Amino acid sequence: MTLSFVFFLCFATTSRGSTLGFITDPAVLIWWASLEVMFPQLCLFPAGDEKTLQQLAVHRYAFREADADGWLPLHKAAAQKEKSILEITLQASSPSLLERTTLKGETALQLSVSLGLAENAAFLLLNGCSPDAPDEDGDSPLVRGSADLASLLIRFGADVNRPRVNRRTALHEAAQLGHKELVSLLLHSGSHPDPRSAYGLTPLALAAQYGHTDIVRVLLEKGASVDSQARDYASVLFEASAAGNPDTIALLLEYGADANVPKHSGHLPIHRCAYRGHLTALELLIPATDRTAIKDSGMSPLHSAAAGGHYKCLDLLLKSDYDVNLMLDRRVSRGYDDHRRSALYFAVSNNDIPCTKLLLEAGALPNQDPVNCLQVALRIGNYELISLLLRYGANVNYFCRVNTTHFPSALQYALKDEMILRMLLSYGYDVCRCFDCPHGDSCHVPSDYEGWSPAVIKDNMFCEVITLSWLKHLSGKVVRTMLDYMDHVRFCSKLKAVLVEQKQWPEICHIQENPRCLMHLCRLKIRKCLGRLRLRAPVFMAFLPLPDRLKDFILYKDFNFTLNF
Repeated sequence: MTLSFVFFLCFATTSRGSTLGFITDPAVLIWWASLEVMFPQLCLFPAGDEKTLQQLAVHRYAFREADADGWLPLHKAAAQKEKSILEITLQASSPSLLERTTLKGETALQLSVSLGLAENAAFLLLNGCSPDAPDEDGDSPLVRGSADLASLLIRFGADVNRPRVNRRTALHEAAQLGHKELVSLLLHSGSHPDPRSAYGLTPLALAAQYGHTDIVRVLLEKGASVDSQARDYASVLFEASAAGNPDTIALLLEYGADANVPKHSGHLPIHRCAYRGHLTALELLIPATDRTAIKDSGMSPLHSAAAGGHYKCLDLLLKSDYDVNLMLDRRVSRGYDDHRRSALYFAVSNNDIPCTKLLLEAGALPNQDPVNCLQVALRIGNYELISLLLRYGANVNYFCRVNTTHFPSALQYALKDEMILRMLLSYGYDVCRCFDCPHGDSCHVPSDYEGWSPAVIKDNMFCEVITLSWLKHLSGKVVRTMLDYMDHVRFCSKLKAVLVEQKQWPEICHIQENPRCLMHLCRLKIRKCLGRLRLRAPVFMAFLPLPDRLKDFILYKDFNFTLNF
């Protein structure tokens, strides 16, 4: 029966306001008589019209007809407030229809309970409806309504310990949903306080997981085990760390919960709190967690806090003397494609500047991961992040383990960005290796070359990379910038052939053919004497007994005028 047909019936109403003479199908009449439940504003019968429904009750076969949603007249009668309508409908319906469900898996009793219709629910129970019939999701009617309705169901024999889907009982559902009155009623009615689901979860674990402290207290007082573990070995305290309710965690610790019990993955409750940013809960778990257990887990809570991007949690852990350079155990590290190991790497890969700065200021070393932190920052392209890592000693001359080049790998990310290129060069990039071509003026392709050699994927020269068809248009600008950071240099034949075609070639020729100024040569000499480590150490440069203007000149700040982070 569609809404358009409902309107048709409305428009077909006679001047005396009756449609009974127009409608002859008893199934339609019965559906129409209960329509006030769905569309009371369209119904032509007054709500609760017992007389009309009584006239239709003789057509018993029509009470077996369901609408498009699987609703029988019995379902619609159970879902409205007039008990007399339900009585007439039930008398006209076959007893076999009591447990019939809608397309959503709901029985008439479940509809009454869900809508809080206590009189209808009691009437259905008196007439044989099962108080334990589950819905489509396997949930008991016990958890669909109020505690009063649950009490009614229990009086009619509802089994409080009956397992549902995944062996979850009504107590599991009530504890998860936070229904304290219902939990107390179920326990008072004989519900086992510590049943385990198919996944090993107890009602206590579910209540803790959702931060329902009052229910956790009730269950503990009734004897629920604070030491129970799920099938993945997650403890109740670990489940509580998901919500991070400090009251729940404090209560569990008071009852003897062990903060050093790891999940099968090795994670402890402190890791979960740090990852989710539960600062107050973390304050409770730090003194309760043994450092040996953290070492055995293969990971520090600093890794978790950095991965979650929680600055305050990181700060708290650092102030609690957690080692900023503790590396992930190799078995944990292998779980990541890049085999990351440091907490700093998590912060950098998240492009998280505040956490990165906090870790670096606490002494984090930026060159300990298989994939250099600087490489990750270069890939992201964040100037501030790159500058931060360089100032704290990131190795600008790292070599990538895949497709290695003869020149340090960082340059690959700077070919199209002069700002990044100058940052790398200012912090001591070994630019001389870019022009260290063994072929010189001779041919770069061996006479016996057959189209393949190890040089294709290993130890590629700068001239081979920058002269590629999709990069050679950048060669003039890149080489011109490099000349600001070195003395005269010799170009190999392959590189020179490409540079000649670039608009920067006349300027490059002018620099190469004339002596470099003394100021430039002095800067190069001083930088060489200082060394790369001192150049990128802010503390060293701050105490160097030189005028600030000279320091800025040594650090090429006359070029990096925009890098004032």
